Amino acid sequence: MIKQILHKSNRDYKRFTTNPNIRAVKVGHLTIGGGTPVVVQSMCSSDTRDVKATLAQIHRLVDAGCELVRVAVPDERASEALPDIIKEAGCPIVADIHFHYKLALEAISAGVAKVRINPGNIGSPDRVKVVVDAAGAANIPIRIGVNSGSMPQDILERDNFKVTAEGMVDAAFREVELLESEGFNNIIVAMKASDVSVMIEANRLFRCKSNIPLHLGVTEAGLSGYGSIKSAIGIGTLLLEGIGETIRVSLTAKPEEEIQAAWWILEATGVRRRSPELISCPTCGRAEIDLIELTKEVEKMLKGIEIPFKVAVMGCIVNGPGEAREADIGLVGGKGKGLVIRRGEIIHSVTEDELLPMFKRELDKLCQEYKADK
Repeated sequence: MIKQILHKSNRDYKRFTTNPNIRAVKVGHLTIGGGTPVVVQSMCSSDTRDVKATLAQIHRLVDAGCELVRVAVPDERASEALPDIIKEAGCPIVADIHFHYKLALEAISAGVAKVRINPGNIGSPDRVKVVVDAAGAANIPIRIGVNSGSMPQDILERDNFKVTAEGMVDAAFREVELLESEGFNNIIVAMKASDVSVMIEANRLFRCKSNIPLHLGVTEAGLSGYGSIKSAIGIGTLLLEGIGETIRVSLTAKPEEEIQAAWWILEATGVRRRSPELISCPTCGRAEIDLIELTKEVEKMLKGIEIPFKVAVMGCIVNGPGEAREADIGLVGGKGKGLVIRRGEIIHSVTEDELLPMFKRELDKLCQEYKADK
């Protein structure tokens, strides 16, 4: 039955998984790459040494839909807090390590699911080897982070002190080769730039050369509004090309806002969906109903529903029925009256006052049919 109910949304299910030819990397109970769904992650802004505050933030992130959380480990006190955080987190924890290789060892010993390092700033090859050996023994991956703000000096000089996509890829492979020379292949790579075009091209180039899973993000994207748009362009472009196995939207905002933006990107690209997609027409001079308020009321009805069907709200009797035909369920508002549509068919023509209650009744039926089929 559900295949008939979700006649349009079915096409999206085929896009809910990543490229199966990408190397699969386990991070706790999650798998990144290997044909699994794109993983959503964020980073705590709390002081890791404050276990209570960090756990509270992690739980808010998980409730918002975050699946993997990174925490900063700048010193020994932070590493000492990790066991208590990991125990109560409710999701895999990634340790963010810079400069101090012993902190990486302590984080691995504490039970983190992944460590994020830049091997180039950890120290000598001997120190890198110690970290690699510890990660290998614990069977956890290392994420190599290449950031446009901290590129290797020799590569910057080579490229006339400009951050280029080619330079970022060269920096990434320099670190990859260092780990692989130690027999370590449990790797994820991130190449992030604040310049969207550089970020896109770097990830494209890397994917042409390697099947290592890629973590996508536009670094230093900015405040929520503009930053979300930059991130959507960068991350969304690559996801539509089949590139990227895990994402973070990096905003100057509360981490929970990053998760909302991340899911919007996944859902807008059709790469992954966890809730109904609401489409609504723009306002225009033909509309004879309060379309904005009508759409907000439908949005409230959809809150908490975890079924990936498509819902249409249209305010024009000229184009509305045709546009709503693409949805699993929809409504069209007109002057003093409206239509309720399911699977392309008009099933009710009612007065304006009856429109929302009738739509709600049909929406409930659709959800019940889905649950019965499950």
